[in-house]
Amino acid sequence: MTVVGLSRKIILTLMILAIKHLPDFVQGLYPRDSPTREVKCLDGIWRFRLSESYDPEQGIEEEWFNDDLSNKGPTIQMPVPSSYNDITTNSSLRDHVGGVWYDRKFYVPLSWADKSVWIRFSSVHYRALVWINGNEAVQHEIGHLPFEAEITNFCNFGEENRVTVLVNNILTQTTIPQGSLVSVTTDSGSRIDQRYTFDFFNYAGIHRSVHLYCTPRTRIVDVILTTDFNGDTGILRYVVTTSTNDNPVVLVQIYNADDNIVAVNTEPANEQSTLEVPNVQLWWPYLMHTQPGYLYKMEVFLSTESTRNIDVYHLKFGFRSIRWDATSFLINEKPIYFRGFGRHEDSDIRGKGLDLALLTKDYDLLRWIGANCYRTSHYPYSEEAMDFADEAGIMIIDECSSVNTENYSENLLEQHKNAIEELFVRDRNHPCIVMWSIANEARTSANGANSYFQRLADFTRTLDPTRPITMSIAVSPSRDQTGQHLDIISVNRYRGWYESPGQLDTITNGIVNEMIEWNSKYGKPVIMSEYGADTIEGLHIIPEFVWSEEYQVALFSRYFEAFDILRSQHDFFIGEFVWNFADFKTEQMVTRVGGNKKGVFTRNRQPKAAAHHLRRRYFELGKKMDNATLPDDLYPYITDTTFFCQA
Repeated sequence: MTVVGLSRKIILTLMILAIKHLPDFVQGLYPRDSPTREVKCLDGIWRFRLSESYDPEQGIEEEWFNDDLSNKGPTIQMPVPSSYNDITTNSSLRDHVGGVWYDRKFYVPLSWADKSVWIRFSSVHYRALVWINGNEAVQHEIGHLPFEAEITNFCNFGEENRVTVLVNNILTQTTIPQGSLVSVTTDSGSRIDQRYTFDFFNYAGIHRSVHLYCTPRTRIVDVILTTDFNGDTGILRYVVTTSTNDNPVVLVQIYNADDNIVAVNTEPANEQSTLEVPNVQLWWPYLMHTQPGYLYKMEVFLSTESTRNIDVYHLKFGFRSIRWDATSFLINEKPIYFRGFGRHEDSDIRGKGLDLALLTKDYDLLRWIGANCYRTSHYPYSEEAMDFADEAGIMIIDECSSVNTENYSENLLEQHKNAIEELFVRDRNHPCIVMWSIANEARTSANGANSYFQRLADFTRTLDPTRPITMSIAVSPSRDQTGQHLDIISVNRYRGWYESPGQLDTITNGIVNEMIEWNSKYGKPVIMSEYGADTIEGLHIIPEFVWSEEYQVALFSRYFEAFDILRSQHDFFIGEFVWNFADFKTEQMVTRVGGNKKGVFTRNRQPKAAAHHLRRRYFELGKKMDNATLPDDLYPYITDTTFFCQA
C-alpha cells in the first residue's frame, strides 16, 4: 500500500477519527512550560517497598495508599526514573515477581489553585495503579508508554501532597509482551517465577520521568500534524483539539530554526487547517544533507469569545514526505537505504531507567558510526529519545512491545491494538518515525497468525496511512503466513551463529537466496532487520572462532558481501540492521555470559573491533549513495602509498 492518490485531507481525517475512543489517560502532548502552563518534575528519590510474595494483595488490603509507606513498614530509597532490579545487592529484589510500592511527597503551588492539575508518568512497567492523597487517580497497563490523570480535586494547594504507586511486573498470555507464571519448588518451599520467551531482562519499575503540571481549565487538548511539500513550499495540515465549545479559535505561528516567524494562520479550533511555509527546509536523514534533522517550531495560541490567548502550547516538527512501492522506500522522493541497528534501552545499575547522559552518548555513537536509523526493539523508547532522533536526523522504525507473540486470542488482539494505538498517539508528530513495527519474531507460522496479523495490520493503517507497516519475521519464507499484510518485509536471520555456528562459508549465498525468496513470495521491499554474533570484549582468537572479536568482524564481512550482491543485482533490498548496538542484560541462562553480547559496543559503550569495521562500511555507503563526506579518521595512516577502499 502507498499513499499515492490518497489526499492528505482524507489521511488527517482518518487519523483524527481513529483516536476518538481513546481513554482519558492517553494524551499526545508532552508536558511543556509555556506562558499558560507550568511543569514540575517529580524525579528523584522515592520511598519503596515490596509486597510480600506470599501475600500479593497485602498492600491493597492494608490500604498502604492511605498513609506514608514508611508508616506501614520498612522502606528503602529508590531512584526515579530507574528499574528497581539492580539497585540493591538483594537477589530477591532483582528477581521479584509481583507488586512493589513507591511514594513521595510534593507541593502544589497556591498559584495553581485556579488551574487544572495533572500528573503524568512517561513509563511504568508493567501495570500501574496511582493514588493521590489516598484517592485512586489512574490505572494503566502496557509498559513503555505514557499515561496521565487530572488530579485537581485531589490536591491540597499550597500544602504537602502524597503520590503512591503500585507497580506490578507480572506478564500473562494476554499482556504485551506475553509471559507466564510457574511454581518452583525450592529449599524453603514453593516460589512463583515469571517465565517469558523474549531475550532481554524483564526490568520493572518507574522507568521514565514523572511530571506534575498545570493547564488552564480551558485548554489545548491535542495537536495532530501531517506534512508535505510542493516544490519550495512546505504544506502543514493540522487540527488543534480543545476542551471548550466557546467558539474556540487558534492562532498558529511557525518559526524556523533561526527562531524567525515564517508563517502565521488563524482558524477555528477542532477543524482541519492548512498552512504553507515558503522556502521550506526539509527534514533529511543523517548523511543525506548538510543540515539533517531540520526542525520548525509550531506555537499555538487558543482564544475563546471571552478570553484571548487562554492557553499556549508549542512543539517541534519537520517537513518531509514518505512514499513506498514494491521495491523502494523514499523520503522527500529520494530512495533510502537503511544503515542501522537493533537497540535496547539497557544499561548497568539503572536497567531501563531513563538516563539523559547515556542517551546523549548513544546518539553521539550513532553519528560516529555513520548509522542513519534504528529500530526500537522491542518496545517504545523514551520520548526524549524520539526528540534526539528528530534533531539528529536518525530515522526510527517504531516498534510496539509485542515480542515472540503466540497463543493468539481475541483478548490478546485487543491489548495488542491498544499498545499500537497508544504508541501512535504518542509518536505520530515526530518526523523521525518512518515506519511502524507491529511485532518482533511472532510465531507467524502458527495457527491463527494469518488472521491475527491481518486484523492488526488493517487496524494500524486506520490509525496512520502515511507510514508503512512492518514486523521482524524469524521463520522461513515457506512457513510464514503474514508477509502479505505488511508493506515492508523485515527478516531476522543468524546464519553463522544460531544456524551453522562457526561456518562462515554458509552465510553469503544463503542470505542472498533467502532474501530473493522473500521478495519473490510477497513482491515487497526487504530489510535484514537482525543479524550478528555474540562477542566477548577482548577475546582474540586466530583463526577466527565463535565468541571472539575476530569472528564478529569476519561474520559481518560475509553479510556485507551478501548485502552488496543484493543491492547491486536486485532493487528490492533496502536496508541492513546489526543486532545489536550494545550488549544488554538477559535472564540467567547458560547460553548467555552476563547477558547478550552481540553489541558492537559493550554495555558501557566502548567499541569492539566490529564497531570500527562497521563504521567504515556505513560511511562508505553514505558516500556512495548520498555523497556524504568521509570522516578524516575513518582510515588510519599506515604508509604514504596506502590508499584504502576509496573506489
